[in-house]
Amino acid sequence: MLRQILTSTLSAWIIASIIFLLSRSMSPANGESLGLDEHMPGTTVLTPAQQQAARQQLQSRLGLHQPLFYFSLSAPTSRAGMFLPRLIWHGQANQYHAWAEDLLQGQMGISYRNGVPVADLLATALPRTLLFTVPAALAAAALALLLAIRLAARPWWRPVVLHLLVLLDSIPLFLLALLLLLVLANPDVLTWFPAYGMGDAEGLAGWDWLLNTAYYLMLPMLSLVLVTLPGLTVQLEAALQRELTMDYVTTARAKGLSIRQIIRQHTLRNAIFPLLTLLADLLPAVLAGAVVVEVIFALPGMGRLLSDAATARDYPVLLGALLVILVARLVSYILADAAYRIADPRLQQSTT
Repeated sequence: MLRQILTSTLSAWIIASIIFLLSRSMSPANGESLGLDEHMPGTTVLTPAQQQAARQQLQSRLGLHQPLFYFSLSAPTSRAGMFLPRLIWHGQANQYHAWAEDLLQGQMGISYRNGVPVADLLATALPRTLLFTVPAALAAAALALLLAIRLAARPWWRPVVLHLLVLLDSIPLFLLALLLLLVLANPDVLTWFPAYGMGDAEGLAGWDWLLNTAYYLMLPMLSLVLVTLPGLTVQLEAALQRELTMDYVTTARAKGLSIRQIIRQHTLRNAIFPLLTLLADLLPAVLAGAVVVEVIFALPGMGRLLSDAATARDYPVLLGALLVILVARLVSYILADAAYRIADPRLQQSTT
């Protein structure tokens, strides 16, 4: 487990470094793309000298005046008849080193747009996203487990449900969310749920706050549940069907056990392994899907923050949000590996 954690941490650092270098290489090198042009609204016309001074001040504040990495390559020069690039060493005075030091201290940089620390923005937005993504992931896993067990018993409605699940799996998340919005939050059809936002929960506490939040977040949660349920159910049901062809199932039937008893007491434990792999991707996938859901339902969460940052080219916020999703994915893989070892004693014996 320690080796897995160290390997995952190293992988996360490498991926985060690549994302940082790519994002900073696309960061604005001048102030024009951040609004520092000569016709700034609400201000007088800036002279070229004032524009240059403002750009230098902005670059210094954002840390863009330093080199990107520890070294850089200059234009090729002729060396003994060969054109080779010249290596320029910058030392620790570079953007990557400053970012790495800040990240190790829990700081993710400053937003280009409003000058607020990225960690503060994520700390405000992430809990709002987890309010509906975590319940959606748990509900999807529980419903998939219950539905797969019922389908594996081969009731008469099994083919119909499987076809409906395949059809539901072919609908993209944004289209599914829009359909729910048009059907269940439309004054011309049904107005069971609000169309956008999280409501005004100020002054509410306890059950009142919980019911108000659940009312506003029901459609976003339902969107994520419906988009993840088919894949989980079909995979688990197929695994159960394979296990039902094994010899130990024939022995269990000879003992007089019903098909549902066999599934719950014998085959489910063996068929759960493919589901563990899918569950490892469930929470990160739900967090990524929150971008679409929060934009459609106008929710002030991390997905909306990520979307706005991408639109405004606010790279520190974009990088911070991607790091959160990356860490969630790696943590999910570690937990899935631990669940494998708990569910299968043979893996524990192979490592002892």
